[in-house]
Amino acid sequence: MTGPAAGSERVVRVGLLGAGVVGSQVIRLLQEQSAELASKVGGRLELAAIAVRDPAKHPNLPAELITTDAAALVGRPDLDVIVEVMGGIEPARELLLTALQRGAGVVTANKALLAQEGPALYEAADAAGTDLYYEAAVAGAIPLIRPLRESLAGDRISRVMGIVNGTTNYILWSMTAGGDSYDLALKEATRLGYAEADPTADVEGFDAAAKAAILASICFHTRVAVSDVHREGMSSVTAADVLAAARIGCVIKLLAICERVVTDEGESVSARVHPVMLPSGHPLAGVDGAYNAVYVEAESAGRLMFSGPGAGGSPTASAILGDLVAVARNRIAGGHGPRESSYADLPIRSMGDVPTRYHVNLDVEDRAGVLAAVATEFAARGVSIATVRQEGAGDGAFLVIVSHEARDADLAETVRSVSELPGVRAVTSVMRVTGELS
Repeated sequence: MTGPAAGSERVVRVGLLGAGVVGSQVIRLLQEQSAELASKVGGRLELAAIAVRDPAKHPNLPAELITTDAAALVGRPDLDVIVEVMGGIEPARELLLTALQRGAGVVTANKALLAQEGPALYEAADAAGTDLYYEAAVAGAIPLIRPLRESLAGDRISRVMGIVNGTTNYILWSMTAGGDSYDLALKEATRLGYAEADPTADVEGFDAAAKAAILASICFHTRVAVSDVHREGMSSVTAADVLAAARIGCVIKLLAICERVVTDEGESVSARVHPVMLPSGHPLAGVDGAYNAVYVEAESAGRLMFSGPGAGGSPTASAILGDLVAVARNRIAGGHGPRESSYADLPIRSMGDVPTRYHVNLDVEDRAGVLAAVATEFAARGVSIATVRQEGAGDGAFLVIVSHEARDADLAETVRSVSELPGVRAVTSVMRVTGELS
């Protein structure tokens, strides 16, 4: 890979895969900010080709740039950088591999592809000595990937917790602030355009799990695939759960949690997505609406917070343009940016071995001995009870228990055993608790 010849006009030619909500904003920014971008890059960014499925849907795009042959586009030797915003695994994987293998730089917003096929893409970029940038793949416009890969490269990150899906955060915020049911909050999120017609990827945690895999891979220098991420959605969270969280000074958030777990046996990596009760004083607890935020804990830098719009055409395009500027600068200089870092190769810890805490709500008979029997089951599995209280009386009696930290598998087995006790009518709610309660 070489830069432009001395004395020639410095031009970086760009091919774009996709011209939907995000792609159209990338085109707009390239056109509106062409002079400023050229000053930042040190050369002109020229949008030279755009691949779309149906040209008739894009009547305002320059006809001479439009093609339906994406495979031919990525194979063109005159294109220096390929920007991919089409989404999905295939044909995006094959297209980007082709671009990388011939030495083109790649900018992508495709979190699902990176979480599933990242190693193949990284290896292709390394072999060709070219760039693979993906700031927009996690948390939209929030500068996150580059700080983690570069600014904190000299530090040791211990944990990353994030609200990385705006749809679920809006729903939970609406349930908390407005007292809405899950169904009503989802309906409003759909009306406002925060939720898709089929919200499964968001509310069941698939979107957040892909982002967790990317974050864990970067932070802990270990290849973490989406299949390594424990995933639980938030569609089962009820208004009663929200009220129960409020009673102990918490709010409920769907978090991606990635951490380095250190035990006597050594270090490992945990990556998981699930609802948590989070103390209201935690910085993530106050992130409202459809916003995203990521909270980073590092040994030297301490605690860092990144927040902002996590989705939308314009914010995502902003992150893509930032990557495009970086890749274009590298090409003009004849170099490339940071490579994949997977030297640590730490084992992935299963969810059952992760230390956590539970908030458990039990529908119980209001009589002597029930609490003692429940406490005995907790003790038998080495699970310590932090707090316990009874709510209601008679046929409306409930026990609310918050545990101390224990293995998730031990807590799950404790709950299963307790549910079978005489005097326990039902386990009505189980949720993990993250952070120190007041």
